[in-house]
Amino acid sequence: MELSWLEDFLALAECGSFSRAAERRNMTQPAFSRRIKALEDWIGAGLVDRGTHRIALTAAGERFRPVADETIRRLQLGREAVRDVALASTSTLRFAATHALSLTYFPAWLRGLQVHGGLDIAVRLTADTMQACEKLMLQGQAQFLLCHHHPAAATALDPAQFLSLRLGVDVLLPVSAPANEGQGPLHALPGTPERPVPHLAYGDGSGMGRIVAATRALDGPPAHLAPGFASHAAMVLAAMARDRRGVAWLPLSLVEADLAAGTLVRAGDEAWDIPIEIRLHRPRARQAPAAEAFWSLAVG
Repeated sequence: MELSWLEDFLALAECGSFSRAAERRNMTQPAFSRRIKALEDWIGAGLVDRGTHRIALTAAGERFRPVADETIRRLQLGREAVRDVALASTSTLRFAATHALSLTYFPAWLRGLQVHGGLDIAVRLTADTMQACEKLMLQGQAQFLLCHHHPAAATALDPAQFLSLRLGVDVLLPVSAPANEGQGPLHALPGTPERPVPHLAYGDGSGMGRIVAATRALDGPPAHLAPGFASHAAMVLAAMARDRRGVAWLPLSLVEADLAAGTLVRAGDEAWDIPIEIRLHRPRARQAPAAEAFWSLAVG
Protein backbone atom coordinates (compact mmCIF):
# COMPACT_ATOMS: atom_id res chain seq x y z
CA MET A 1 0.00 0.00 0.00
CA GLU A 2 1.29 3.48 -0.89
CA LEU A 3 0.65 6.67 1.05
CA SER A 4 -0.31 8.42 -2.19
CA TRP A 5 -3.28 6.04 -2.51
CA LEU A 6 -4.71 7.50 0.71
CA GLU A 7 -4.26 11.03 -0.64
CA ASP A 8 -5.99 9.95 -3.86
CA PHE A 9 -8.90 8.49 -1.91
CA LEU A 10 -9.35 11.64 0.20
CA ALA A 11 -9.23 13.83 -2.92
CA LEU A 12 -11.97 11.68 -4.49
CA ALA A 13 -14.09 11.83 -1.33
CA GLU A 14 -13.82 15.63 -1.29
CA CYS A 15 -14.32 16.24 -5.03
CA GLY A 16 -17.05 13.65 -5.59
CA SER A 17 -15.78 13.10 -9.14
CA PHE A 18 -13.02 10.95 -10.63
CA SER A 19 -12.22 13.59 -13.26
CA ARG A 20 -11.94 16.51 -10.79
CA ALA A 21 -9.98 14.42 -8.28
CA ALA A 22 -7.59 13.23 -11.01
CA GLU A 23 -7.06 16.84 -12.09
CA ARG A 24 -6.32 17.87 -8.50
CA ARG A 25 -3.81 15.02 -8.19
CA ASN A 26 -2.19 15.97 -11.52
CA MET A 27 -2.72 12.68 -13.34
CA THR A 28 -4.97 11.20 -15.99
CA GLN A 29 -8.34 9.82 -14.99
CA PRO A 30 -7.51 6.21 -16.03
CA ALA A 31 -4.33 6.27 -13.93
CA PHE A 32 -6.21 7.77 -11.00
CA SER A 33 -8.97 5.13 -11.27
CA ARG A 34 -6.37 2.34 -11.25
CA ARG A 35 -4.86 3.69 -8.02
CA ILE A 36 -8.27 3.84 -6.30
CA LYS A 37 -8.91 0.25 -7.45
CA ALA A 38 -5.50 -0.80 -6.11
CA LEU A 39 -6.40 0.69 -2.72
CA GLU A 40 -9.74 -1.14 -2.70
CA ASP A 41 -7.97 -4.40 -3.59
CA TRP A 42 -5.48 -3.87 -0.76
CA ILE A 43 -8.27 -3.19 1.74
CA GLY A 44 -10.48 -5.95 0.39
CA ALA A 45 -13.63 -3.85 0.15
CA GLY A 46 -15.22 -1.40 -2.25
CA LEU A 47 -14.81 2.19 -1.06
CA VAL A 48 -16.65 4.03 -3.82
CA ASP A 49 -20.17 3.62 -5.21
CA ARG A 50 -19.65 4.11 -8.92
CA GLY A 51 -23.33 3.62 -9.80
CA THR A 52 -24.44 7.19 -9.01
CA HIS A 53 -24.07 10.37 -11.08
CA ARG A 54 -22.02 12.00 -8.32
CA ILE A 55 -19.50 9.60 -6.84
CA ALA A 56 -20.44 8.58 -3.30
CA LEU A 57 -18.55 6.59 -0.68
CA THR A 58 -19.82 3.18 0.35
CA ALA A 59 -20.37 2.40 4.02
CA ALA A 60 -16.85 0.93 4.03
CA GLY A 61 -15.53 4.09 2.39
CA GLU A 62 -17.17 6.32 4.99
CA ARG A 63 -15.64 4.16 7.75
CA PHE A 64 -12.21 4.31 6.12
CA ARG A 65 -12.17 8.06 5.42
CA PRO A 66 -11.28 9.21 8.99
CA VAL A 67 -8.69 6.41 9.17
CA ALA A 68 -7.02 7.76 6.02
CA ASP A 69 -7.17 11.32 7.40
CA GLU A 70 -5.64 10.28 10.71
CA THR A 71 -2.95 8.13 9.09
CA ILE A 72 -1.73 10.97 6.89
CA ARG A 73 -1.92 13.45 9.78
CA ARG A 74 0.10 11.24 12.12
CA LEU A 75 2.73 10.53 9.50
CA GLN A 76 3.06 14.27 8.85
CA LEU A 77 3.31 14.97 12.58
CA GLY A 78 5.86 12.22 13.02
CA ARG A 79 7.98 13.52 10.17
CA GLU A 80 7.86 17.09 11.47
CA ALA A 81 8.63 15.96 15.02
CA VAL A 82 11.74 14.14 13.81
CA ARG A 83 12.81 17.20 11.85
CA ASP A 84 12.27 19.43 14.87
CA VAL A 85 14.35 17.15 17.08
CA ALA A 86 17.14 17.23 14.51
CA LEU A 87 16.86 21.02 14.20
CA ALA A 88 15.77 21.89 17.73
CA SER A 89 17.26 25.36 17.79
CA THR A 90 15.81 26.38 14.43
CA SER A 91 12.36 24.77 14.61
CA THR A 92 9.52 26.63 12.93
CA LEU A 93 6.06 26.91 14.49
CA ARG A 94 3.43 26.27 11.82
CA PHE A 95 0.12 28.12 12.20
CA ALA A 96 -3.05 28.08 10.15
CA ALA A 97 -5.45 30.99 10.68
CA THR A 98 -8.63 32.19 9.05
CA HIS A 99 -8.19 35.30 6.90
CA ALA A 100 -9.77 37.85 9.25
CA LEU A 101 -7.90 36.72 12.38
CA SER A 102 -4.60 36.53 10.52
CA LEU A 103 -4.87 40.32 10.08
CA THR A 104 -6.79 41.55 13.11
CA TYR A 105 -5.71 39.27 15.96
CA PHE A 106 -2.72 37.07 15.19
CA PRO A 107 0.11 39.66 14.93
CA ALA A 108 -0.51 41.39 18.29
CA TRP A 109 -1.32 38.13 20.08
CA LEU A 110 1.87 36.45 18.86
CA ARG A 111 3.99 39.50 19.65
CA GLY A 112 2.60 39.59 23.19
CA LEU A 113 3.47 35.94 23.79
CA GLN A 114 6.94 36.37 22.34
CA VAL A 115 7.68 39.48 24.41
CA HIS A 116 6.27 38.23 27.73
CA GLY A 117 7.40 34.63 27.28
CA GLY A 118 10.82 35.35 25.84
CA LEU A 119 10.13 32.96 22.97
CA ASP A 120 12.46 33.55 20.02
CA ILE A 121 11.54 31.12 17.26
CA ALA A 122 10.59 31.23 13.59
CA VAL A 123 6.88 31.20 12.73
CA ARG A 124 5.14 30.23 9.49
CA LEU A 125 1.52 31.34 9.05
CA THR A 126 -0.91 30.09 6.41
CA ALA A 127 -4.06 32.22 6.10
CA ASP A 128 -6.98 30.54 4.36
CA THR A 129 -10.63 29.54 4.71
CA MET A 130 -11.72 27.55 7.75
CA GLN A 131 -12.20 24.46 5.60
CA ALA A 132 -8.68 24.71 4.18
CA CYS A 133 -7.19 25.38 7.64
CA GLU A 134 -8.96 22.33 9.06
CA LYS A 135 -7.48 20.25 6.25
CA LEU A 136 -3.97 21.48 7.11
CA MET A 137 -4.53 20.40 10.71
CA LEU A 138 -5.96 17.01 9.77
CA GLN A 139 -3.01 16.32 7.49
CA GLY A 140 -0.46 17.40 10.10
CA GLN A 141 0.80 20.33 8.02
CA ALA A 142 0.00 22.86 10.77
CA GLN A 143 0.57 22.55 14.51
CA PHE A 144 -1.97 25.19 15.55
CA LEU A 145 -5.19 26.63 14.16
CA LEU A 146 -6.48 30.09 15.12
CA CYS A 147 -10.15 30.60 14.27
CA HIS A 148 -13.54 31.88 15.37
CA HIS A 149 -15.82 29.37 17.08
CA HIS A 150 -19.46 28.94 18.00
CA PRO A 151 -20.83 25.72 19.58
CA ALA A 152 -23.72 25.58 17.08
CA ALA A 153 -21.37 25.36 14.08
CA ALA A 154 -19.85 22.00 13.18
CA THR A 155 -16.09 21.55 12.92
CA ALA A 156 -13.99 18.88 11.24
CA LEU A 157 -11.64 18.73 14.25
CA ASP A 158 -12.82 15.86 16.44
CA PRO A 159 -12.43 16.78 20.16
CA ALA A 160 -11.16 13.25 20.75
CA GLN A 161 -8.14 14.10 18.59
CA PHE A 162 -7.74 17.87 19.09
CA LEU A 163 -7.55 20.23 22.05
CA SER A 164 -8.70 23.86 21.97
CA LEU A 165 -8.05 26.93 24.08
CA ARG A 166 -10.29 29.99 24.32
CA LEU A 167 -8.19 33.10 23.75
CA GLY A 168 -10.84 35.80 23.60
CA VAL A 169 -14.29 36.83 22.44
CA ASP A 170 -15.64 38.59 19.38
CA VAL A 171 -19.09 39.23 17.92
CA LEU A 172 -20.56 38.99 14.44
CA LEU A 173 -22.86 41.94 13.84
CA PRO A 174 -24.83 42.94 10.74
CA VAL A 175 -23.50 46.12 9.15
CA SER A 176 -24.40 48.33 6.20
CA ALA A 177 -23.22 51.55 4.66
CA PRO A 178 -25.09 54.54 6.11
CA ALA A 179 -28.03 55.95 4.18
CA ASN A 180 -26.56 59.43 4.54
CA GLU A 181 -23.81 60.89 6.69
CA GLY A 182 -24.76 60.59 10.35
CA GLN A 183 -27.98 58.71 9.59
CA GLY A 184 -29.16 55.10 9.88
CA PRO A 185 -28.31 52.14 7.64
CA LEU A 186 -28.90 52.18 3.92
CA HIS A 187 -29.95 48.52 4.19
CA ALA A 188 -31.85 47.86 7.42
CA LEU A 189 -32.97 44.53 8.88
CA PRO A 190 -35.30 42.71 8.80
CA GLY A 191 -36.55 43.78 5.34
CA THR A 192 -39.92 42.72 3.93
CA PRO A 193 -41.10 40.06 1.46
CA GLU A 194 -41.64 42.84 -1.07
CA ARG A 195 -38.28 44.53 -0.38
CA PRO A 196 -35.79 41.97 0.94
CA VAL A 197 -32.42 43.17 2.17
CA PRO A 198 -29.49 42.42 -0.17
CA HIS A 199 -27.30 39.94 1.68
CA LEU A 200 -23.50 39.87 1.42
CA ALA A 201 -22.95 36.24 2.37
CA TYR A 202 -20.00 33.98 3.17
CA GLY A 203 -19.08 31.42 0.53
CA ASP A 204 -18.42 27.71 0.88
CA GLY A 205 -15.54 26.84 3.15
CA SER A 206 -15.95 29.87 5.42
CA GLY A 207 -16.02 29.22 9.15
CA MET A 208 -17.97 32.40 9.82
CA GLY A 209 -20.42 31.35 7.13
CA ARG A 210 -21.02 28.13 9.08
CA ILE A 211 -21.58 30.12 12.26
CA VAL A 212 -24.02 32.58 10.69
CA ALA A 213 -25.99 29.79 9.01
CA ALA A 214 -26.14 27.65 12.15
CA THR A 215 -27.16 30.41 14.56
CA ARG A 216 -29.62 32.07 12.20
CA ALA A 217 -31.30 28.69 11.68
CA LEU A 218 -31.57 28.11 15.44
CA ASP A 219 -32.80 31.31 17.02
CA GLY A 220 -32.06 34.35 14.86
CA PRO A 221 -34.86 36.90 14.36
CA PRO A 222 -36.78 36.37 11.09
CA ALA A 223 -35.30 38.31 8.19
CA HIS A 224 -36.05 38.74 4.52
CA LEU A 225 -32.74 38.50 2.70
CA ALA A 226 -31.98 38.45 -1.01
CA PRO A 227 -28.71 36.85 -2.22
CA GLY A 228 -26.51 39.63 -3.49
CA PHE A 229 -22.85 38.62 -3.28
CA ALA A 230 -20.78 35.85 -1.69
CA SER A 231 -17.13 35.55 -0.68
CA HIS A 232 -15.25 33.39 1.81
CA ALA A 233 -13.24 36.45 2.95
CA ALA A 234 -14.74 38.79 5.54
CA MET A 235 -12.49 41.62 4.29
CA VAL A 236 -14.10 41.39 0.85
CA LEU A 237 -17.60 41.46 2.34
CA ALA A 238 -16.60 44.51 4.40
CA ALA A 239 -15.44 46.28 1.23
CA MET A 240 -18.72 45.43 -0.52
CA ALA A 241 -20.70 46.73 2.47
CA ARG A 242 -18.77 50.01 2.36
CA ASP A 243 -19.63 50.16 -1.34
CA ARG A 244 -23.33 50.19 -0.36
CA ARG A 245 -24.02 46.71 -1.79
CA GLY A 246 -25.92 45.21 1.17
CA VAL A 247 -25.76 43.79 4.70
CA ALA A 248 -23.00 41.51 5.98
CA TRP A 249 -22.45 39.83 9.34
CA LEU A 250 -18.87 40.81 10.14
CA PRO A 251 -16.62 40.40 13.20
CA LEU A 252 -16.41 43.48 15.39
CA SER A 253 -12.62 43.06 15.49
CA LEU A 254 -12.60 43.71 11.74
CA VAL A 255 -15.08 46.59 11.44
CA GLU A 256 -14.59 48.45 14.74
CA ALA A 257 -12.70 51.28 13.03
CA ASP A 258 -15.40 51.53 10.33
CA LEU A 259 -18.11 51.84 12.97
CA ALA A 260 -16.15 54.56 14.77
CA ALA A 261 -15.59 56.46 11.51
CA GLY A 262 -19.17 56.03 10.32
CA THR A 263 -18.23 54.29 7.06
CA LEU A 264 -20.30 51.35 8.31
CA VAL A 265 -23.23 51.34 10.73
CA ARG A 266 -25.31 48.69 12.41
CA ALA A 267 -28.02 47.26 10.17
CA GLY A 268 -30.04 46.13 13.19
CA ASP A 269 -30.03 46.22 16.98
CA GLU A 270 -28.15 43.80 19.26
CA ALA A 271 -30.79 41.09 18.83
CA TRP A 272 -29.10 40.35 15.50
CA ASP A 273 -25.61 39.97 17.01
CA ILE A 274 -23.89 36.57 17.19
CA PRO A 275 -21.39 36.20 20.08
CA ILE A 276 -18.37 34.10 19.09
CA GLU A 277 -15.06 32.99 20.57
CA ILE A 278 -11.50 33.15 19.31
CA ARG A 279 -9.94 29.72 19.80
CA LEU A 280 -6.56 28.06 19.32
CA HIS A 281 -6.62 24.37 18.32
CA ARG A 282 -3.85 21.76 18.46
CA PRO A 283 -3.61 17.96 18.15
CA ARG A 284 -3.90 15.97 21.38
CA ALA A 285 -0.89 13.91 20.32
CA ARG A 286 2.40 15.22 21.65
CA GLN A 287 4.14 17.56 19.23
CA ALA A 288 7.69 18.79 18.75
CA PRO A 289 9.36 20.40 21.82
CA ALA A 290 9.07 23.91 20.40
CA ALA A 291 5.34 23.49 19.76
CA GLU A 292 4.77 22.07 23.25
CA ALA A 293 6.66 24.98 24.77
CA PHE A 294 4.51 27.44 22.81
CA TRP A 295 1.28 25.73 23.90
CA SER A 296 2.35 25.94 27.56
CA LEU A 297 3.04 29.63 27.06
CA ALA A 298 -0.38 30.19 25.43
CA VAL A 299 -2.18 28.31 28.21
CA GLY A 300 -0.34 30.51 30.69
